[in-house]
Amino acid sequence: MTRRAVITGIGVTAPTGLGAAAHWETVLRGENRVDRITLFDPSGYPVTLAGEVPGFAPEDHLDGRLAVQTDRWSWLALAATTEALSDAALDPAELPAASVSATMASSSGGNLFGQRELQRLWSSPARAVGAYQSIAWFYAATVGQVTIRHGLKGHSGVLCSESAGGLDSLAQAARSIRRGSAVVLAGGTESPLSPYALACQLRSGRLSERTDPDRAYRPFDEDADGHVPGEGGAVLVVEELQHALDRGAPHIYGELTGWGATHDGELDRPGAGGSAHHYGRAMRRALESSGLQPDGVDLVFPDAVGVPAYDRTEAEALRAVFGDAPRTRVTSQKALTGRLYQGGSALDVATALQSMRYGIVPPVAGVERPAPGCELNFVTEARRGPLDTVMVNARGFDGFNSSLVLRKVTSTEGP
Repeated sequence: MTRRAVITGIGVTAPTGLGAAAHWETVLRGENRVDRITLFDPSGYPVTLAGEVPGFAPEDHLDGRLAVQTDRWSWLALAATTEALSDAALDPAELPAASVSATMASSSGGNLFGQRELQRLWSSPARAVGAYQSIAWFYAATVGQVTIRHGLKGHSGVLCSESAGGLDSLAQAARSIRRGSAVVLAGGTESPLSPYALACQLRSGRLSERTDPDRAYRPFDEDADGHVPGEGGAVLVVEELQHALDRGAPHIYGELTGWGATHDGELDRPGAGGSAHHYGRAMRRALESSGLQPDGVDLVFPDAVGVPAYDRTEAEALRAVFGDAPRTRVTSQKALTGRLYQGGSALDVATALQSMRYGIVPPVAGVERPAPGCELNFVTEARRGPLDTVMVNARGFDGFNSSLVLRKVTSTEGP
């Protein structure tokens, strides 16, 4: 019998709030959390807006020694992991260490830590960096710190596929469950807000240079002008269904039933919008592995990058999979937070699971007048009703495409 992967815990550190409950309340209010960058002075840069995690104090979540050794990106993940495990009522110390793993996503690593150390390297007579530079900046640092902190000895890893990575980590977690793991921590966070990191992001040509937070990030809208960056994300506890039932897990939010990943086969070019064909293939693979037809999906969370050419190809791919007048509704809240890269798709999964739990579809953010070619079945106000199956999609810079299907658990008897 196929082992089934379900999500039993959610942890969120995002611009929408600290904790899954705060995030959900902000989403339902449609409250925009994009504002001027405060983590450094952005006045010398064309982009000055971002989504920052409000009121985050590392001393509230980890001891001082660990804080000195790690970057803000890892702090956010460690805090989200603690919440996710608490939400799942799961203590890894009570399980065989080899049965618990962590598979998370990252692309930018420890930017703030690296910024500080590189400034020391080039501006001080010592010409040296601190002892923790190599382990704090490294893109796998967060997975390493999570496994050390919680004593996890199962096979763990990190995935790097830009914004698609949050979904890829969950797909890998489900595969690990099917291969014998009992619990896998998945998802991801980012903290790409430093002068160095912003300079790297500006090279993509995708960032909006607007200064009005309400106009800066408008995916699928005729006023779309790119996106703004953001920090944070979500960590999810993925667990084998019978294991969760046997221990009396307080929540079973949903089941990971299907996933698909493709690549466009070429690097992004200026003015291009990626491949609608390969993006659609990822969605179809996710549906096929779930045993679903397109009309079996109640709601889609799209990538919603806010770059007009990419918005058009995403809408084209969605219409190709679901039809020109789909029953399937579309919503996105990225305009409220900024683009969190790897953390953004993981946060979309957290939002989708809460939508399924409460039977509420949150309204789309940032879309007032859909651009030509971007006319989709957008949810314009919160709706109540049964929500059994949700698809979450993500695209990563340079051609990564990922799609994930979540279903409400209505039966615990076999697949």
